[in-house]
Amino acid sequence: MSKNLEPGFWDSARKHLIRYGGSFEPAIIERAAGSFVYDADDRPILDFTSGQMSALLGHAHPRIVSTVSRQVERAAHLFSGMLSRPVVELAERLAALAPGLDRVLLLSTGAESNEAAIRMAKLVTGKHEIVAFSKSWHGMTGAAASATYSAGRKGYGPAAVGSLAIPAPNSFRPRFRNADGSLDWLTELNDAFDLIDSQSTGSLAAFVAEPILSSGGILELPQGYLAALQQKCRERGMLLILDEAQTGIGRTGDMFAFQRDGVTPDILTLSKTIGAGLPLSAVMTTAEIEEAAHDKGFLFYTTHVSDPLPAAVGVAVLDVV
Repeated sequence: MSKNLEPGFWDSARKHLIRYGGSFEPAIIERAAGSFVYDADDRPILDFTSGQMSALLGHAHPRIVSTVSRQVERAAHLFSGMLSRPVVELAERLAALAPGLDRVLLLSTGAESNEAAIRMAKLVTGKHEIVAFSKSWHGMTGAAASATYSAGRKGYGPAAVGSLAIPAPNSFRPRFRNADGSLDWLTELNDAFDLIDSQSTGSLAAFVAEPILSSGGILELPQGYLAALQQKCRERGMLLILDEAQTGIGRTGDMFAFQRDGVTPDILTLSKTIGAGLPLSAVMTTAEIEEAAHDKGFLFYTTHVSDPLPAAVGVAVLDVV
């Protein structure tokens, strides 16, 4: 009998675990290495999802293993008001990779980074309406969940006040077509913002977007779309937040997906790939926005903000990439 069928394991799982979406895979995973995870029968399973789309360097990469071991002996976690060398080094390294985005906040998860980005945008602009794509996924916490339209909206009560959405451009199923049948994304974008303008109360704070929508069906924004979207934001005094949870740190060929279009967002969020499977995320923004947020009392004081262990891992990830 397969060791994956161990009754005690599954009985205990059914008895004690809260189910958080879908069903669990029918295997007991004992270890992971490289591009494979191994079940209780020591059967290798090719990990097409890279963990939860995060294992940028594969599982148990020797550089990550050694970094974790070394940093745990030095300092893994500190009081949130303290700074360590890995935190400042990672911030400096990230800023060098994204000219103009000179200020960095290090957190734990993608939802947390988007939460911080949205909170910052609302504070700096003095407005509260957040626009996202109708196929988006930005996280499962308050404001991030309110900007998520691909799943999880029913049964939880009202989303945050001012949550608005526009259709995600889909070249396979275009809503507006050119004469040759291809997606007329500019007409679609113009139409979408006409709808936003008619719904807005005059308090548009930010647009949050993935350069390639992940849970929405791997929808790549057409060339030129980001620049046009940024212009729409500029015209309305909105900030552009780009969520590169799945596209950042070299996944698309450039270090960041937005670089293909020559567009620099006002705020950039990173997660998943920057920690190579460990809980690390980042918010990056301009000095001007950070100064304005600080002057207005920006508060995002969390348990694991600026922790040295994940920051050291982030530095190692950049070294390898």
